[in-house]
Amino acid sequence: MLLERTLSQLDIGPMPADRAVRLGEMGYLQWLGALRGSADYRAEAMRAYAMAEPLQRRSPAVAVFCDLLIDSTRGPIAALDLTFPLQQRRGGARARRAEL
Repeated sequence: MLLERTLSQLDIGPMPADRAVRLGEMGYLQWLGALRGSADYRAEAMRAYAMAEPLQRRSPAVAVFCDLLIDSTRGPIAALDLTFPLQQRRGGARARRAEL
């Protein structure tokens, strides 16, 4: 199941706060993208939170994921303030040739 895989990807232990925020947000987007269109969002979010909650004490990224789930179910519908990772060039063909 994708939720278990997402949580295992997030549960990698201590890390800097900025990295935990980025990973938690990407995990949330991955989970959100896997939901069926007909799914009850609130029920699915609470189910995901119930599975993630025991892991959040030892993993800051899972804690961010849990916070996003809770924030998304409170109050009226509103846009979440999510940031995407900056794009980075990795060298392309020149870097691959230099490795040879």
